[in-house]
Amino acid sequence: MKLLPSSALKGLLAAGMLTALFSAPVLAQTRCGEEESGSAKVAREAAALELSSEDPRAQLQRLVDMALKRSPALGVSKLLAQAARDDWEETKAARLPQISLNAMTVGIGAKQDGITTTKGLQGRVGVSLSAPLFDFGRQQQLTAWRSQLADAARLGLISTEQQLALQTVSLAMERSRYQLQIQVYQQYVRKMSCIVEALETIVRADRGRSSELVQAHKNQQQAELAVEQTYSALRQAEVRLKRFVGDDLPPSASYAALLTTVPDLAKMQDDILLAPEVEQLDAQARAQASYAESVAAGQKPQLSWVLSGNLAGGASRTSDYTAGISLNMPLYQAGADAALSAARRRAEATRLQREESVQARRYRIAELHEAALSSFDRARRTVEILRNSERVRATTLQQWQQLGRRSLFDVMGAEGDYYSTRIAHVNALFDGQQAVAMMWSMGRGVMAPLR
Repeated sequence: MKLLPSSALKGLLAAGMLTALFSAPVLAQTRCGEEESGSAKVAREAAALELSSEDPRAQLQRLVDMALKRSPALGVSKLLAQAARDDWEETKAARLPQISLNAMTVGIGAKQDGITTTKGLQGRVGVSLSAPLFDFGRQQQLTAWRSQLADAARLGLISTEQQLALQTVSLAMERSRYQLQIQVYQQYVRKMSCIVEALETIVRADRGRSSELVQAHKNQQQAELAVEQTYSALRQAEVRLKRFVGDDLPPSASYAALLTTVPDLAKMQDDILLAPEVEQLDAQARAQASYAESVAAGQKPQLSWVLSGNLAGGASRTSDYTAGISLNMPLYQAGADAALSAARRRAEATRLQREESVQARRYRIAELHEAALSSFDRARRTVEILRNSERVRATTLQQWQQLGRRSLFDVMGAEGDYYSTRIAHVNALFDGQQAVAMMWSMGRGVMAPLR
């Protein structure tokens, strides 16, 4: 397994909610005071966004369970799996003796030399018993066909469960991403508010600096707009998540430390064969091959034994019975060769479809593996940039306030660069997590690393 490239990033994640980065002190000395300390700030913002202290792994598992319990798509897959198993049971029973009863009432009449000998109603009842003896494996192949289709339907159910789990985990993480972005933007708004407050005091004494106040107001409004836009994205993500887990959506836990380990590429590609979708295609290919064999066997002689008895009463009483072996030998069936060819072509097409799926997944996992490594590397590098950006913004603000060696535009540029870099760090981290989740979903399932 490949760990994150930097122990520094891992330490930041372990601290929770990236607190070490999100609470760096600033050397600001404005009327509204310095920025809040890390613990107070995170506590207040957590309350505002209703963050939960619940274990993130346990919460994701609970959300997935909620999605599985209320999903109509999963109910459809369950019914289809049950129906496929019933089809298999029916086909398996076809090799057992079949008993049938028939009864009828008819009017009969008979004449001999112009004289009516029999006339009236007659009741007839008959019982027949039959079973196949030898059919060149036709019934066995039909049973195998139905058995593999039932297995494919069962695997389809598992595949649906895995897809629901991936969608639920992905949306829960998107929700967490937007909540972290909102925290950053809210801090940016507060910082700009402090600068605006300080400038209002300066402008009252020096009208020549009004343009700086206008620019600060503009930056503050842009930061407030970013907050509202991110809140809108958060609400949309929650609406999509509620579709799966219901309207009773629990407060989000912090997922920043989950799925941050990039799994080994070779192992992930080996796990492709364990994916329910691939196993389902395997079962379907075997089913089509068995069906093709049953079609071929159906064009050969069929041997069965038959036992029947009939009894008639009323105007004329008769009884008879038969016992023996029945042979059905096809001599000519129009289109028989075409039916066999079609069955074999479908079997080959399903096999090729399975190979195509495996190949596509191998390349997709390689792509996701590279994307995950790149995202976490970008997050690590962004941490280093943030450290320098923090020093630049602190120094710039101090020089502007105390020495007059920097303009307000330098200060706002440094602030904007710092907070945009923090947003980039959040996005890089969650992009990597989403890529890791998708990698796992293409093999053993996204819940495997969470458990």
